[in-house]
Amino acid sequence: MGPKKKKKSEGGGKKKLSKAERLRLQKEEEERRLIEEEEARLRAEQEEAERLEKERILREETERLEAKDQERRGTELAELHLLEENFLSAMQWKADYRAHAKWEHYMQCDGSPDPAVPQEINTFMTLWRENKNEDIEFVIEKGNQVLNLIKKLDFLLLDTPPNELTEKIIAQYQESILELQSLLHQKYNEATEHLLKKANTYADSDSGNMEVVIKDKNITFCIWGNLKKNPRFGHHMFSDAENGFDLPKAVATSDVAVRILHTHYDHISPLPHVPTLHLKVDAPESKQKITLFCDMKEEEEKEVEQESEDQLVTEGRKSTISFKDNTKNDTDENEKLEEESDKKLESVSTISGVQIASLEVATDENEEEIIDENVVDLHQFTPVGGVYLIDALKLPPQAKQINGWTMVELLDLGLEMYPYPPESEESNDATYPRIGVTLRLLDSVIFFEEPLVARWDSAGKQWRTDGINDIKYKMKEKQISFDMDAFYTITLIQDAHLNMPYQSWELRPTGTDELLFTVVTAFAEVQMQIKGNQCMLSSVIVDGGEQLSHLTGRWTSPVSLTVALKKAGVNIFPSDYSHKFVCVNKKTPLAEITAYQQMALVASAFAFSWSKWNLVSGQDQVVFKVSEHLKTDTVTEEDWSLYMFNGQRAQRLKINESSEAFSEELASNTEFHSTLYHLIKDFASEEALEKVKKTSCLFIDAVYQLLIATRVLTYS
Repeated sequence: MGPKKKKKSEGGGKKKLSKAERLRLQKEEEERRLIEEEEARLRAEQEEAERLEKERILREETERLEAKDQERRGTELAELHLLEENFLSAMQWKADYRAHAKWEHYMQCDGSPDPAVPQEINTFMTLWRENKNEDIEFVIEKGNQVLNLIKKLDFLLLDTPPNELTEKIIAQYQESILELQSLLHQKYNEATEHLLKKANTYADSDSGNMEVVIKDKNITFCIWGNLKKNPRFGHHMFSDAENGFDLPKAVATSDVAVRILHTHYDHISPLPHVPTLHLKVDAPESKQKITLFCDMKEEEEKEVEQESEDQLVTEGRKSTISFKDNTKNDTDENEKLEEESDKKLESVSTISGVQIASLEVATDENEEEIIDENVVDLHQFTPVGGVYLIDALKLPPQAKQINGWTMVELLDLGLEMYPYPPESEESNDATYPRIGVTLRLLDSVIFFEEPLVARWDSAGKQWRTDGINDIKYKMKEKQISFDMDAFYTITLIQDAHLNMPYQSWELRPTGTDELLFTVVTAFAEVQMQIKGNQCMLSSVIVDGGEQLSHLTGRWTSPVSLTVALKKAGVNIFPSDYSHKFVCVNKKTPLAEITAYQQMALVASAFAFSWSKWNLVSGQDQVVFKVSEHLKTDTVTEEDWSLYMFNGQRAQRLKINESSEAFSEELASNTEFHSTLYHLIKDFASEEALEKVKKTSCLFIDAVYQLLIATRVLTYS
């Protein structure tokens, strides 16, 4: 056993406190705690008093600023109304321009019809319908004229103020469009039949079969005739067009022709709905209800009558004089409209500080919700790159040389389709080989994603995605191939909202009545230039490279630019249905529409840009960045200020883009104003204000049109 451990001394442990000492320590701790609590209470009371005092001062200051704003509200609105007469002047100028264009067309007497006049367009179609045996080259050339007439009607539907578009006029224009489209397609069929009757004259020296390719700015026409009926030639590629097909053996050995008619436009899809009611506006100050862009009630609609020739001459001369005068003055100074202006003000209001009812979405109450997953919803998707009519046609009897005579069997059956699969009761359950198709995509359009391939269902009047399989994409080569179970009319479908919501936007002046409007999306950066009443696509940058060179550098109207961009696959223009498919930063029409109006009024001297705080400012407020900009270079980050506007009150915010949280606190030494214009005026130079006053009404209107078309405050 080891040595015994020594016991610890009893005195080496911790000394126990006596009861009296414990009570003393507890008392000291309690006194210290009470002192700390009292100090905390006093400090909290002081902080609360300071907070209440600060709130009181802020409340009193806010009340003082609100009272000051209310006192000068009438004066500011009156001053703003003088600026807003630019919108009325622009409307009058455009009305004069339309009358002038009508007069100029009348004076030309070149035989081309006015598509807005039913008698003229009907006469044009009747005369062309009676002409027979026209070759394909003539039809293509005439077709360009027809497409121009359709384009004019589309422009009238989009550009004419909605309060001037009655339902009767809309129906008339759309009926003319449909009839022109139908007639043009009929003429292509007649020309195809005429071409096939002499197919052997176009026989290829190698294969012995017919091949014709015609390329034009609006169509690509490819046709192949099976003259030799050799199954080895069932596969064919039109080298000039890069379109091709693969026929089943049964078809490749028949009297058949295959036509791939690629129209670079869409003449198949239903015409879009034209809304007759856009926006209602009430002016509370005068208690006078004013309707902006509203449709007339049916009982108030005046029946549209054809103008007589004498009236056209008289009105044409008047409008020509008016238009030329306005052109000379360039509308630099707004003339007094006197009684005429007062009448316009009753029908059109651009007053800021108005109560605006909700934007009414143009929907068809009888429209059925699409349930079939194979049916393409044209509210969500859009055809891009035109339409491919892929047809199998019966080859008519060919001319034969017999004893020096040319003999041909004449059949008065018109252009006959070759049925495939065969139409018989026995073939209902049979499986037939599929048809292979290869198509070349247009260089003039952009596909941001691999498109859907859809076929036209003529019975249901809709695009469908069934019946098409084995789709293979070569997007770099702009080529697509697939199989189909019958011969169909094909189009390529793209999501209409790929570029929404936008990531950012900027409106920056670059000169006198000039600015650059930039919209950045997830796929592209789109830059549009505005100069006077014209717009131009400056660039579309995708993956670091510029696209759509055929559209850039061409001056046109805002409406025409929006149509051209959508046709090219770059859709940054929300429709009435877009809110269903895009995560929308919803704003009240009062804030949004009034902001666009007042931004347009000062856009010649001030830059505007996107702010992240617009997402969290609520439905009643819009927030954006503003900077005076009289140079041509870009706006630096330190030059921006944040403005908030609800349509009736504008204020400059203390926060900036890098702040940690959103706050409505006013910037130092700033005030409330009833209009955005007067808030900007507080910080503007005399040079900038003078530039605003001299801005052309047509420039202001063009800026407003693009802002309302893109709706950047809601779709960003």
